[in-house]
Amino acid sequence: MEVTVSIPDKFVPPSEASGDVSRQMLEAFAIENYRQEKMSLGRVAELLELSIDETHAFLKEHKVPLNYDTEDLARDRRTIEMFLKK
Repeated sequence: MEVTVSIPDKFVPPSEASGDVSRQMLEAFAIENYRQEKMSLGRVAELLELSIDETHAFLKEHKVPLNYDTEDLARDRRTIEMFLKK
């Protein structure tokens, strides 16, 4: 899907007028969908064409906490234990 958004010039600060507003909108879309848990870390990475490590850094830079709860931790611990038993 391709979405086109028209933003009147008066709402774009002069310092950003020459920048890549499309990229900024894409990043804002990814951040908000990740915050609302509508998009996984992997999908954010795919959308922004970043590695997982780069995506972690990107989210940290934008002060977005990771969607990682105690269930994720327990699942990761079970996986590690399984590999250590082999």
